[in-house]
Amino acid sequence: MNAERDLAPLAPSVVRALNDKLYEKRKVAALEIEKLVREFVAQNNTSQIKHVIQILSQEFALSQHPHSRKGGLIGLAACSIALGKDSGLYLKELIEPVLTCFNDADSRLRYYACEALYNIVKVARGSVLPHFNVLFDGLSKLAADPDPNVKSGSELLDRLLKDIVTESNQFDLVGFIPLLRERIYSNNQYARQFIISWILVLESVPDINLLDYLPEILDGLFQILGDNSKEIRKMCEVALGEFLKEIKKNPSSVKFAEMANILVIHCQASDDLIQLTAMCWMREFIQLAGRVMLPYSSGILTAVLPCLSYDDRKKNIKEVANVCNQSLMKLVIPEDDDVDEAKQSMTVPAEPASEESISKTEAVSDGSLDTSSDSNFRNTSVFTVASSERIPVTLNLDGIVQVLDCHLHDTSIGMMTRIAVLKWLYHLYIKTPRKMFRHTDSLFPILLRTLSDESDEVILKDLEVLAEIASSPAGQTEGHGPSDGPDARSSQVELHVPVKASQLSSSGTKGVECSPSTPTMNSYFYKFMINLLKRFSSERKLLETRGAFIIRQLCLLLNAENIFHSMADILLREEDLKFASTMVHTLNTILLTSSELFQLRNQLKDLKTQESRNLFCCLYRSWCHNPVTTVSLCFLTQNYKHAYDLIQKFGDLEVTVDFLTEVDKLVQLIECPIFTYLRLQLLDVKNNPYLIKALYGLLMLLPQSSAFQLLSHRLQCVPNPELMQTADGTKSSAGFKRSAASNIDYAELLQHFEKVQNKHLEARHQRAGRGEQLERRVVL
Repeated sequence: MNAERDLAPLAPSVVRALNDKLYEKRKVAALEIEKLVREFVAQNNTSQIKHVIQILSQEFALSQHPHSRKGGLIGLAACSIALGKDSGLYLKELIEPVLTCFNDADSRLRYYACEALYNIVKVARGSVLPHFNVLFDGLSKLAADPDPNVKSGSELLDRLLKDIVTESNQFDLVGFIPLLRERIYSNNQYARQFIISWILVLESVPDINLLDYLPEILDGLFQILGDNSKEIRKMCEVALGEFLKEIKKNPSSVKFAEMANILVIHCQASDDLIQLTAMCWMREFIQLAGRVMLPYSSGILTAVLPCLSYDDRKKNIKEVANVCNQSLMKLVIPEDDDVDEAKQSMTVPAEPASEESISKTEAVSDGSLDTSSDSNFRNTSVFTVASSERIPVTLNLDGIVQVLDCHLHDTSIGMMTRIAVLKWLYHLYIKTPRKMFRHTDSLFPILLRTLSDESDEVILKDLEVLAEIASSPAGQTEGHGPSDGPDARSSQVELHVPVKASQLSSSGTKGVECSPSTPTMNSYFYKFMINLLKRFSSERKLLETRGAFIIRQLCLLLNAENIFHSMADILLREEDLKFASTMVHTLNTILLTSSELFQLRNQLKDLKTQESRNLFCCLYRSWCHNPVTTVSLCFLTQNYKHAYDLIQKFGDLEVTVDFLTEVDKLVQLIECPIFTYLRLQLLDVKNNPYLIKALYGLLMLLPQSSAFQLLSHRLQCVPNPELMQTADGTKSSAGFKRSAASNIDYAELLQHFEKVQNKHLEARHQRAGRGEQLERRVVL
């Protein structure tokens, strides 16, 4: 190197010393350079100053020789010290070569570079802020340096830079955020620690509003929260906690919509700390932002619903998720049922306007981003808590219903999640019935299948939803069922109504109209009854284990008379006679024993009104599928003569063990409180001869069993047995007069009974014949 020609004004001795391998000699050369530059400053000789810096940079700091690079670094630091407050004019030339040395393979050289930059920054102070991004970028790399000395040196420089930023009011946050957003995704622990420490510093500076840019870094913060280092996790928790405090203090300046999807994703994290923290944020967002969060409901539900079934190991997450769920549900209001969605969405640019964007946004069942809604919200100004409640946010149910439907179909989800899904459906049918009925055809099959759930509580909530569907005025149509509407799914055959359904409306509606207390049943009510019976028919175990429970609950939720009237009408046309007999027996047991049906029993007992007589005739025709239940219905309605006539027909029936068992059960039932009035009527032998005859008829049917003894002892208590003898021409009893006055054609009913029983006899013989053929095949 020709020092005299190339490196003036540096003296040859200075050049040699800068290239020396000994630090002490390089230090002496640096002092000479400092002295030289001070002279140039005094002379205001900027050209020479620049020339010295250029020589130190190009010929030394960027040299191929390691000792030359070390000399260049200490020389540049000396220049900065000499320049003092004027160093700000030359910072670009001073900093760039030093930062280049941060990437040197020699750890000692990286340390000297760190030391040199420390001296440069210490002198320049606030003047370095325009170059903050390149300094931060270089420091973020040194924070992860494997050499402890380099790392220690970078920490000193880091603290110095933080002090400068903290005391300055000229920090360029807008220019810094893109770099922060990029670096925050580093997987290195030390780099993450460096990033979090800077976020904490920036948060603490009053003049720096980092909250405005939180959407840019929130995702990265949650990822750092899952770091393996407890210290880093704790630092990140503190940072997130500070942000949340700031959000609570200034909700009007928070961009809730831009962060909603980020929280949705992290609410589904496998890491408990991430999930709990994100869920706590979601809780605050829903409570602070209100209806601004509604467009993200499908994603929120996807994240929240599974958490409701967590066990005690994740109790905290479960509790916060439950609050989120309840708070989100409260945001749905009756005004959301407004059908004029197009007009509404035009007045609210903050909401998804097109059906295409809505489908992309709301059809989120796996927690994916609601990008269309997100982008729309970015175009709006800030949301205040007060104004967010007044913004007419359009509630699009498609995505919500899809998520709820998906969870109902998932057999692996827990009981509490299923209950929450059903509560949501019920809530939506209450608040937004018109919109919800567009989805009823698709939801109906899974709601029916849910009746087979193992949990009674799930079944109860399911029945509430089905009852609301069946009784809501929004489900009423004129001239055709809801399935004929434009939104119908023609493939849904579950809701098919038989052509003869009109028979029910002609007879049943009259009774409903005459009874002010009877709630209006819509077009789905009869469809529900049809499909419920289909469910019982195809799943006999459900009928045996839960049938009575389901029907009794429905009688509480809906009108019991309508339920029994419609089921009887449907069973009248049931082709599976064995199922019809079993179902009639179940309904009869419920009718006679359930406390929920006390009022209906009283209505049938007296048959005072035309409606009650119509109901009796309707029940009777279906009850004929089971002879013994038909007699019990006559006992309930005090049609004792007809009961006696029926029992006389029993002699023509095929008496089986099942038949005798049912007679036995009827005798036991007569001894129950429900038939107290009947037993008391035995005291009035004169006016109830056919009651006594009917009971004696049952006695004659029974073999010598405990039931025989029970009924025999009861009949022995009847006073004045001789009064039982009544000729056909004598004065009619009061009970018979009541029946005759009721305009009921008992002869026609008796013929119907015989006709139905003949069908049952024929069906039994056919089944027996098939059984014999099968046995012969097995023998062969």
